[in-house]
Amino acid sequence: MHAHVTPERFKRAIEKEGSWYGLPSEQGQLHLGNFAAGVDVRLAAMDAAGVDMQVVTPNVGFYQYENDLEVTKQIHRECNDEMAEMVADYPDRFAGMGIAPMQEVPSAIAELDRMVNELGLSGVMMSDSAAGQTYDEPHFLPFFKAAEEMGAILFFHQGGPTVVNERIDRYKLGNAIGYPTERAMTFAALVFGGVMDQCPDLKPLLAHGGGYTCYGSVRMDKACGALDRTNADDALKPRFERAPDELYDLRNAPSDYLGRFHYDCITYSGELLRFLIDRVGHDRVVLGTDHPAPMELADPVRWIRGLPELSDVEKEAILVTNPTALLAR
Repeated sequence: MHAHVTPERFKRAIEKEGSWYGLPSEQGQLHLGNFAAGVDVRLAAMDAAGVDMQVVTPNVGFYQYENDLEVTKQIHRECNDEMAEMVADYPDRFAGMGIAPMQEVPSAIAELDRMVNELGLSGVMMSDSAAGQTYDEPHFLPFFKAAEEMGAILFFHQGGPTVVNERIDRYKLGNAIGYPTERAMTFAALVFGGVMDQCPDLKPLLAHGGGYTCYGSVRMDKACGALDRTNADDALKPRFERAPDELYDLRNAPSDYLGRFHYDCITYSGELLRFLIDRVGHDRVVLGTDHPAPMELADPVRWIRGLPELSDVEKEAILVTNPTALLAR
């Protein structure tokens, strides 16, 4: 449920002209992992890893939320067309999700409708924020309503600098710490912003095991007063003197929403995956690899099947049952 593609359109343009809609080769990450390889190499890697089907998305370098809107829209259309072509060429090996211009909500809704209802893609990959705005901003709500109505998967996956980069830009900490932090912020924005209450059938999928979401959820409960309630119907109030009159428009404690999200299994640790399953339920975790990025989960199927921390039922759910159910519309 988590794999990326650098479009062949981009590669051809880079080879012929040196850029694609003004984007340089670095934007397609052709220098990283195995992004420069074609579909034959991908299929061979899938076979070697025991992966029967892969859900492909465009590379994160093509989000382009801060680019000119019309340029971004054209980039997204072509990326999404290529995802659909891969699915059409190899229907037994690939499903696909596209990207949408989140900097302008009506355009994002229009492209989501096109990719889901015309191209047959399963949903959209989104960064953890769009042009500096998190998804609790009210103007994003129509997009989430539309996605809910379409039954589209919303795959949240980082792109670009993180909050960590503002403090330290060494040691790959933007990747190691920043991306998991961004994912927890996405969870919090959707929960505290009321999106999950207003869109009860939304299908959010958090990459990389949800990052720090599960580990920080109870602290969110504490901060909003959920742990101190004597009555479940009491309004949630922050535990800070500087905001004594602030109330949250939130129906439940933040940790109660963990089971409303889906998560890939990319934790790199059986113990951490066990913790994730115990917090969210084994029906909410799906196979993910991050192929072909440098952070790819190695030998994923055999890794899952060999984990002593998981039961056979849980292994089958992660590898087969849960992804199949999530892709069904």
